[in-house]
Amino acid sequence: MRLLIYGSKEFAATIAELVLNCGHHVEGFVDDFKTGPTVLGTFDRVVNSHPPATFGMVVAIGYAALDARWVAWLRVKAAGYPTPALIHPLAYVADSATVADGCILMAAAIVDVRSQIGQAVVVWPGACINHDCIVGSNSFVSPNATLCGHVHLGANCFVGAGAAIVDHCTVPPNTRIGMLARYTGTTA
Repeated sequence: MRLLIYGSKEFAATIAELVLNCGHHVEGFVDDFKTGPTVLGTFDRVVNSHPPATFGMVVAIGYAALDARWVAWLRVKAAGYPTPALIHPLAYVADSATVADGCILMAAAIVDVRSQIGQAVVVWPGACINHDCIVGSNSFVSPNATLCGHVHLGANCFVGAGAAIVDHCTVPPNTRIGMLARYTGTTA
């Protein structure tokens, strides 16, 4: 599929390589604030020059702007762009797991049995989403973070590198869990 990448900073460059690893083609970058040789234009301009009937789109706005990322996601969906999940060939997704549109799963990410990953979730290399977890839309799970079994991670959450969420925990939406933290919050 020919994909447009919404965003053009460091995270977008990482996603461009993942697009290629997944067998797709990078058509160019979309940025509402920045120009450059690989930036095709703003979203409003690109909707006309690169229509959703011909191109798909991936949102590559990072975790520092989760609210803006979600607004961009809604714009992309409203415009009718296909938003395939990008799952690195070296990631593992169990047959009984579900991964929604727009998800980004990096190399060595694990989505274990019966887990459900919401729209536009990012799971970085080495992160483990253990059995029976639910990850809310627009959340980021950083490298080597672990969600133990039956975790319910709310929407718009950030889980730092190496953090662990204890089994049967419910993490409220918009929660930020720091690097190497042990989260034992509200239990289900």
